[in-house]
Amino acid sequence: MPAYFQRPENALKCANEFLEVGKKQPALDVLYDVMKSKKHRTWQKIHEPIMLKYLELCVDLRKSHLAKEGLYQYKNICQQVNIKSLEDVVRAYLKLAEEKTEAAKEESQQMVLDIEDLDNIQTPESVLLSAVSGEDTQDRTDRLLLTPWVKFLWESYRQCLDLLRNNSRVERLYHDIAQQAFKFCLQYTRKAEFRKLCDNLRMHLSQIQRHHNQSTAINLNNPESQSMHLETRLVQLDSAISMEL
Repeated sequence: MPAYFQRPENALKCANEFLEVGKKQPALDVLYDVMKSKKHRTWQKIHEPIMLKYLELCVDLRKSHLAKEGLYQYKNICQQVNIKSLEDVVRAYLKLAEEKTEAAKEESQQMVLDIEDLDNIQTPESVLLSAVSGEDTQDRTDRLLLTPWVKFLWESYRQCLDLLRNNSRVERLYHDIAQQAFKFCLQYTRKAEFRKLCDNLRMHLSQIQRHHNQSTAINLNNPESQSMHLETRLVQLDSAISMEL
């Protein structure tokens, strides 16, 4: 068994050494092996920086499926002893994904500006392409640079909501993410994702009603829970009005 399996901190050191030479995938593989290892199922302080680095690499490489798997493993490790750590890594993960998406949006817009600055007169080829596809330069650039990040961010919101559903310990975080997701749909004009988000939240609410006897289940009779649900529904309504749905 490799040395870095024996001590989690050695895995983090090994991953950082890979990163120093630009090898992100091997670094992610090392951290993934630690997160799924049965040997390290008891939460330790070192688990949080390992998870933060793991999620950072998942974002950089747009590996949403690995991020999801890692988050579920981390939830199992820490939910009984340090739920705050789970909250912190989820918030950090989404913040990174949001920053990457916003950076892609700015890069796409700047690329179009640079093209227009260099050549203000459209070529016959670009006019024909626009007529055939119905896309202008910004649309094509967005499809190349921005859309993959928008897809990744949407998947990240959806996965985190599934991870946190019907758990009274992270109820505030769940609603914060739901509201962020509605704002994402509005910001990037994602009508299809808005409808899917509404369906997902409706399904989660139904699950709360069916599984109310679980130890960490949300109590819908709790005034604080009712307030959070109302707050999220108002954000949903405002977003729907703004998107003319």
